[in-house]
Amino acid sequence: MTPEVDLLTPLRHYWGYSTFRPLQERIVRSLLAGHDACVVMPTGGGKSLCYQLPAVMSEKTAVVISPLIALMQDQAAQLAQMGIPAAVLNSTLSSEEQSRVMHEARRGAFRLLYLSPERLQRGDTLEWLQHVPVSFFAIDEAHCISEWGHEFRPEYRQLNRLRNKFPDRPIAAFTASATRQVRHDILAQLALKNPDKYIASFHRPNLRYLVRACDNGNQTSLLVTALRHYREGNVIVYSPTISRVEETVDFLAGEGIEAVPYHAKMQADERRRSQERWMSDEVRILVGTIAFGLGINKATVRAVIHLALPKSVEQFYQEAGRAGRDGNPADCVLLWRKQDAGLLGFFANQISDAAERDRAWQRYYRIRDFAESNHCRHRQICTHFGETPKWNSCEACDVCASVPEWMTIAASKAAVRKAVAVPSHSPAAMEPDADLRDYLREWRRKTAKEQGMPAYVVLHDTTLEEICRIRPSSITQLRTITGIGERKAATYGQEILATLQRYSDGARASALPQQKTAPALETLQLLSEGKTLEEIAQIRGRQLRTVVNAVATLLEAGEVEYQPGWIDRTRYSVIEAACIRVGLDNIERLKPLKDVLPPEITYDEIRLVLAHLKRSQAQKKSVPA
Repeated sequence: MTPEVDLLTPLRHYWGYSTFRPLQERIVRSLLAGHDACVVMPTGGGKSLCYQLPAVMSEKTAVVISPLIALMQDQAAQLAQMGIPAAVLNSTLSSEEQSRVMHEARRGAFRLLYLSPERLQRGDTLEWLQHVPVSFFAIDEAHCISEWGHEFRPEYRQLNRLRNKFPDRPIAAFTASATRQVRHDILAQLALKNPDKYIASFHRPNLRYLVRACDNGNQTSLLVTALRHYREGNVIVYSPTISRVEETVDFLAGEGIEAVPYHAKMQADERRRSQERWMSDEVRILVGTIAFGLGINKATVRAVIHLALPKSVEQFYQEAGRAGRDGNPADCVLLWRKQDAGLLGFFANQISDAAERDRAWQRYYRIRDFAESNHCRHRQICTHFGETPKWNSCEACDVCASVPEWMTIAASKAAVRKAVAVPSHSPAAMEPDADLRDYLREWRRKTAKEQGMPAYVVLHDTTLEEICRIRPSSITQLRTITGIGERKAATYGQEILATLQRYSDGARASALPQQKTAPALETLQLLSEGKTLEEIAQIRGRQLRTVVNAVATLLEAGEVEYQPGWIDRTRYSVIEAACIRVGLDNIERLKPLKDVLPPEITYDEIRLVLAHLKRSQAQKKSVPA
């Protein structure tokens, strides 16, 4: 009988781990044995190691199909830090660099090679791959291949060609959020041959689900109170639109809470900068659209807050699951408004394909049921994914247990100032020496900046926290810490020990730069300098609509004067006539006005004219007869 392959030695050597998480070892052995596999494992369950470790132990190249360029690049950088040869092949590389990677891959220089599904659509890619010594294919975010999935991507359908072109190469599909129907579709679309199936539990007991229907007023007060409550770790706030992202960041700044934005209309380097500031703990709070988060490897997220109903239970589970990846308690908060939920129905009706439109409505009804029901949230999620728990109450959601105090007192300003008692589920200061943690984070930020890589590639959050607890005094001690493999110890060991010594000698982290002015004050200052609205948007890194909305609010409040240069005089007159005809007091939404105006008139112009007219009306009413 063939002896079982030793997996713990390479696990310790490269990753610095001494044990596997649930299912990981079985999945690794399955791939090493040449089997097809379908793996459904929650966010934070350690999926990437399941294909990286067998790739390291092979003399050939594992090809990983991933939908996000940034994720591919980060994983390749992490592997390089560990001494594992890996490469990315995508459109961001120069033609010379692409040629080099393709040449090196043909001679088997890499253990892992990352490609996008779009790259595989090219006929020359499949032809070239047939000359690469491929060990197996790993399909990440495999639910994207199914029309029943919440993130269906047509380019994933092309992956079924892998079976035809590489009939003897194993294919492993990985996903965090696939219902039973989607799992069956994955098996069929990829033509997996008698695959080993590994379905982890969808129950995340360290997460607490908190759901609250809101109106305009109490949603913002709840958000502010929540963010002041979660004083440790990081927070992700998901906003439904780009404009709401920017408005929320500006609103929070006005409340003295610093946050960074993340959305698809930001320049790539701006998005990267926001992500890196958040990942390195320079800023604790990130406000983003669903464009943010796929593959984010941040262990210390203590809360994920949704400001609108997600489009499906799967999307909510995937995004909320970015909290508590370190296994410590974390909250998943859904603060939804009924008018935002109506948008989901509106968008569903815009889908031309009847079958897809029907699937979108089914997803809508399920997430609406989840939000409005009075049944255990954890149980609802498990049963949605086809799992039948043996328990009926989780004691970790707003249905099964009492809600935290901040959710019940957020309406009053006094409550915002009150020191909130932290419930037992929600972690307070989990580490006694916060100063040491901050000092190590500062070293990590500087090191990452010098090397041009994300901070978590240098040291993972959980590794940094363990260093704080143990305070190693030698390389030997340092190598016992989870996440410190041989290569990491050799690369950073002496620097880490020196940093700990400096801290013992009295050194402390420098204060991070704080945001100097609130957005409204900054906008007023730029207006006083004669900047145009377009220039203000560019200077502040905001969409023009966000700046227009801010200026209109200032205009209506009488804090800024209307400037004729903002809108052409003729267009102003046309909008003014429409507003007067409808009646200023009757205008609650801009769309009815937009519908009766010439199509070239923009919402931004309507918003500014309406604000000016309302301000003028208020001034007239305040003048005594």
